[in-house]
Amino acid sequence: MAYPDDVRYTAEHEWAREQGGVVTVGITSYATDQLGDVVFVELPEVGRKVEVGGTFGVVEAVKTVSDLFAPVAGEVVEINPALGDNPAIVNQDPYGEGWMVKIRLADPAEFAKLLGSADYEKLIEEHHA
Repeated sequence: MAYPDDVRYTAEHEWAREQGGVVTVGITSYATDQLGDVVFVELPEVGRKVEVGGTFGVVEAVKTVSDLFAPVAGEVVEINPALGDNPAIVNQDPYGEGWMVKIRLADPAEFAKLLGSADYEKLIEEHHA
């Protein structure tokens, strides 16, 4: 499975795409495969402050419920309203329309610490070794 090169990754299977100091966050295709069909997504209110590794929401699937972890610290500036009506978008387009939140980055150095696609792929392979 290939993972996009234009995003960074966490060991908890979130992805992050930075543009102009704002980081768009979602869960990886690996995470959606593990979860199965997503039936509900709980996201934070706009304006909420998040810390690196802190939970910012919950994704509920047919098989399980999983916390969502912030890849960077900052302030939530936007949430994806489409997920309220159609949480399955997360499965259908995890790196596009299935994004979850946008966070105004508190410290750009944090973003640089996230995994690149090759490192994330290696992490997945080790997980299944």
